[in-house]
Amino acid sequence: MPPLNQLSVANGEPLVWGQRTYVMGIINLTPDSFSGDGLGSDVSVAVEQALRFEAEGADFIDVGAESPRPGHESITAEEELERLMPALEAIVSRVNLPVSVDTSKAVVAQTAVAAGAAIINDQWGLKSEPEIAIVAAQTGAGLILMHNQKGRHYNDLIPDISSSLSASAKTALDAGVPKGNIIFDPGSGFGKTPDHNLEILNRLREFTSLGYPLLLGTSRKSTIGMVLDLAVEERVEGTAATVALAIAAGVDIVRVHDVRHMVRVCRMSDAVVRGWRPSGWKR
Repeated sequence: MPPLNQLSVANGEPLVWGQRTYVMGIINLTPDSFSGDGLGSDVSVAVEQALRFEAEGADFIDVGAESPRPGHESITAEEELERLMPALEAIVSRVNLPVSVDTSKAVVAQTAVAAGAAIINDQWGLKSEPEIAIVAAQTGAGLILMHNQKGRHYNDLIPDISSSLSASAKTALDAGVPKGNIIFDPGSGFGKTPDHNLEILNRLREFTSLGYPLLLGTSRKSTIGMVLDLAVEERVEGTAATVALAIAAGVDIVRVHDVRHMVRVCRMSDAVVRGWRPSGWKR
């Protein structure tokens, strides 16, 4: 499997960190997603959504089969694989984009990568099953390490998250994962209060200095709903604001539900922040 820096993204472009912001489209194969977009086990709908995301300009497709909703009931690896694999295999065969598997179980990660997933997105940052690092090392898959914790207590929010992410990276590096295959995610909405989530947004640049590409997932989340007093399906503008702020702070990937809208937000923000220009641009 090629390392992250040799993957091709939207329109066959090479992945080059810092050149522009990359968009990861979310496909939830869950019946109880917090965002209201859970597709359950309908493979055809999942493939249709992945193809739509590709047409709308997504760079990655992130496929998950266990709900990230706070307080959700865990499922077994067997249940997760039964829900995940038919759709993931179909998406990999139809979409010309790198596919990420959203899981915190090593056996699920192993099976998904064997079926063609290029990235493992671990929402527990190797704190639940550190064996995922071995899977990433042996297969060459990219590895997203997200900060998460039980409870919402911090001695000092940003340093605590940074320290936890650095510890996760050490676990990955010690297992043999190349540094260039690791991405950090501060875990907005996971083990944090709404005020914590807003502080993370305000201080994102402190994470970009840790030496790893940074992913942010704020799409449709409850903090946006609380600030704007809006239902989950009405949080596109709030999500757009967080995406633009993230890009200004140097975030490399945004993980979103509303791909078409967020691709446009990214391109406009990149034109200002990163100096990106569309092909055929006339000065």
